[in-house]
Amino acid sequence: MSVRVVARIRPLLEKELDKDVIVSADRAQDGKPLTIVKIPSPKNEAEEFSFAFNSVYDRATTQEELFTSEGMSTRWASTPVAPHMKALFQGYDVTIFAYGVTGTGKTHTMRGGLKLAERGVIPRLLSNVFRRGKKIAKDSNGETTVDVALSYYEIYNDKVYDLLEPPEKRTPSGLPLREKDGKTIVVGLSERSCEDLKDFERLYIEANNNRVTAATKLNAHSSRSHAILRVKVTQTTGDRVRESTASAIDLAGSEDNRRTDNGKERLVESAAINKSLFVLSQCIDAISRGDKRIPYRESKMTRILSLGQNNGITIMILNLAPIRSYHLDTLSSLNVSSRAKRIEVREIENEVVFKQPPRSTSGLGGPNVIRQPLRPLANAHNVSTGAVLAAKAAEKADKPAKAFMVYTDKKPAAAPARPTPSVANTSSKLQPPMVITKRPSDGADSLLRPSKLARPTQIGLARPPAALQPKEQQLSISAAQIEAMVEKKVAEILASRAAEVIPAATTPEPAAQPKEEISEEVKRRLEALEKRIEKESRGEDGRSEGLRLLLQARQAKERGDDEGALRFYESALPYFPGQTKLLGKIEKLKIKLGKMAPEERTTPRKAKKIMVLKDEDGECDGTEADVEDDVPLRQRKTSKKQQSKSSDCEESTGLASPRTKRLLDIVNSRDLALIKGLHGFGAKKAQDLVDVLNLKGDGSEDVNKIASLSQLKMLPGIGTRTVERAYEGLALEV
Repeated sequence: MSVRVVARIRPLLEKELDKDVIVSADRAQDGKPLTIVKIPSPKNEAEEFSFAFNSVYDRATTQEELFTSEGMSTRWASTPVAPHMKALFQGYDVTIFAYGVTGTGKTHTMRGGLKLAERGVIPRLLSNVFRRGKKIAKDSNGETTVDVALSYYEIYNDKVYDLLEPPEKRTPSGLPLREKDGKTIVVGLSERSCEDLKDFERLYIEANNNRVTAATKLNAHSSRSHAILRVKVTQTTGDRVRESTASAIDLAGSEDNRRTDNGKERLVESAAINKSLFVLSQCIDAISRGDKRIPYRESKMTRILSLGQNNGITIMILNLAPIRSYHLDTLSSLNVSSRAKRIEVREIENEVVFKQPPRSTSGLGGPNVIRQPLRPLANAHNVSTGAVLAAKAAEKADKPAKAFMVYTDKKPAAAPARPTPSVANTSSKLQPPMVITKRPSDGADSLLRPSKLARPTQIGLARPPAALQPKEQQLSISAAQIEAMVEKKVAEILASRAAEVIPAATTPEPAAQPKEEISEEVKRRLEALEKRIEKESRGEDGRSEGLRLLLQARQAKERGDDEGALRFYESALPYFPGQTKLLGKIEKLKIKLGKMAPEERTTPRKAKKIMVLKDEDGECDGTEADVEDDVPLRQRKTSKKQQSKSSDCEESTGLASPRTKRLLDIVNSRDLALIKGLHGFGAKKAQDLVDVLNLKGDGSEDVNKIASLSQLKMLPGIGTRTVERAYEGLALEV
């Protein structure tokens, strides 16, 4: 049978309005009980979600209707009272727990109020138990007695505390949990017998005062712990005893700290509550998926609840808030509860236990009781009994086995002084073993008290049985045999010492294995490889040193120190042998310093190009630019920016190049096709240029013509970048 899940929608509070209600109960068919909960989608109000449960109770449901109606199934339909109470007295365990968000009425459902009509599930359950117990005792004419015992504890911050004990007796670590017979029990939990409903009310009110509660923004009396009430019902009929347990659990509600406005202490409590409820949802998901591992032990609440592993009847009461502010929390609770409905629970009756007479312990001890010998363990592991040791000793020494026996309590007689063992001086070098003599009491008690097993002797000689040995008996080895053994041992020691004294030259050495010689070809290749590595390392170092000297020469040349530049160039020449540019620089400096005649120059002169450059004053000057670089491995490239500047210089000097003339002719022609063909000119910019040229001046052709590139750049919407791109495009075409 699966877990029975019922939903209860709490009524509205004083400050809540009917217009905010979004949760409603519905029927699957007309005339059927309420079994469906409907709630709109958070993203789309037109879309509605439906969740089916075993039964649903709307806002108008009273506490009595919930208790008496819940559990009506075909199996228990014939009973006029709450059906699960009959199952409890038939030997089934019953578990009822309330689940939901904080502020949805879980504590009100389980505990209720002080008035008779507002009593919750727990007081009504105990009232039903006492009433049914009295009825059973009356029907059986007193042959069957019903005893009720209560245990009440809470799980606060994942620690178990006994609520029937005062708070000052609590330990910081709480009560530990243990596993027994497949069930989780709380070690050290107190259990109080309860005779009637008045005793229960007294204990229950006192225990609830010990429970931790606090006020939050959503609930003025919020439960900060999970409370578990355990009611043990014991039915005794003669020597037959049947026990069953009813557990009523009031779970703390999950909290959203953004809405509850919790402080520091409340945040710690909220974290513990949310963690345990999250583990509970994980357990429900794992069971519904059919996983092999269920994370019960990750929280003490789930470990105690053991949903899906407990035998009996399990009822989950889902408490819901009907208003919109709980929309997402209500939807999450509905999803978890719908998955819990698929959990299968085994309904197994608790076995009847027969009472046995108490064992009498008065005759187990005393001075007159003779101890019995221990019997060997039949099916024990890693146990060596006396019989096994005796069998092994008999195989080695051919000695009859001796049974192990516990000594009697009879006090042995006082033993006289042990006589001095006699020693036979058969040899001056080695003394024979001592003669072993027994106590006088050993012979008298040999039948009642057999001696222990003796250790096997190092000399594997057979010994006669203990009963046949005389009191004074020497070892069977003679003095001549002992002397021969000693001489043999001494000879072996002397021989070993003599072998160590002999010099190592006389000892034959093992033949040395011929070493593998490396072939000449391999040697040559290794030497060539070493030279190559050494040359490359020297080359890298030399190249860096040469570049450093070239840099120093260039710096000296910039300072005007031609002598220093020549000296650095000559020092760098060995690192760059045969470099034509470097040799040319050296000869050039020597000619400049008068150390060499121009006719003696051996390197060919570089062709020089005339470049039009603009100086700092904006004037163009034709200067000679040497293409060669100070570093002999690099070459200088002329940038596009310098080319564009050269066009400006051409215009400023009045010497227009063919490209400039070509560009100006295209612009002055006012032909849209030709202007659009220029780089950087589109259809719009070409049309704007023609319009500007038509509007410029008084209409005469000489005034409307563009005479230079600088004048073209000054036109509206053209700019320097456009003219440069057009000029470069003509250069590429040429």
